[in-house]
Amino acid sequence: MTFFDRLQNETQAERNYLLSAPIIQRCIGLGQFSLDEYREFLTQAYHHVKHTVPLLMAVGSRLPSQKENYREAIAEYIEEELGHQEWILNDIAACGADKEAVRNGRPNAATELMVAYAYDTVMRNNPMAFFGMVFVLEGTSINLASQAADIIQKHLDLPNKAFSYLRSHGSLDLEHMMFFEKLMNGLTEQKDQDDIVHAAKMFFTLYGNIFRSIEQQSIAQAA
Repeated sequence: MTFFDRLQNETQAERNYLLSAPIIQRCIGLGQFSLDEYREFLTQAYHHVKHTVPLLMAVGSRLPSQKENYREAIAEYIEEELGHQEWILNDIAACGADKEAVRNGRPNAATELMVAYAYDTVMRNNPMAFFGMVFVLEGTSINLASQAADIIQKHLDLPNKAFSYLRSHGSLDLEHMMFFEKLMNGLTEQKDQDDIVHAAKMFFTLYGNIFRSIEQQSIAQAA
């Protein structure tokens, strides 16, 4: 079994936790998703995506010279990810919301916890474990992003310019995941493998909690 296969197999339960979030099931299965929920999804996406490049920079700076090939991979990821948070803000504006209020606002608790765990993983534990977050976020984009964009746009009748983040990531992350699989299958150190699997399990759970928090906020606002 390759390490990428192990990563997929051992994170199945946590992946199912993410995908079983009621708001995902309702959107994909029933086509039910409100404008407020889409805005909130984009808001929380902004508040974690804006940390992607700083986190990748921190990972690269902490890798030893023996892992130069992974540092080079990090440099490629940085080049690909630059400015994506601005795409999200533009999508928010296309949905009729104040993007500057989002830029200057705070994430909700679930998002803040996932970001905090990401920094803690890189700074305190093992910078290689950050690849667990890459696996979760890009894998989820491949499975859901383009499909969700089509469903939400049809249901809410929003313009194409409100979906630059979701639509770009659906196709872009497919290329990334092929690159990621090859990168992971070249990893031989047991501790790095174990730390990546552990981090992926945590990120599936933490990301699932973000989707659940959006659902909870929607319910609270409707009450």
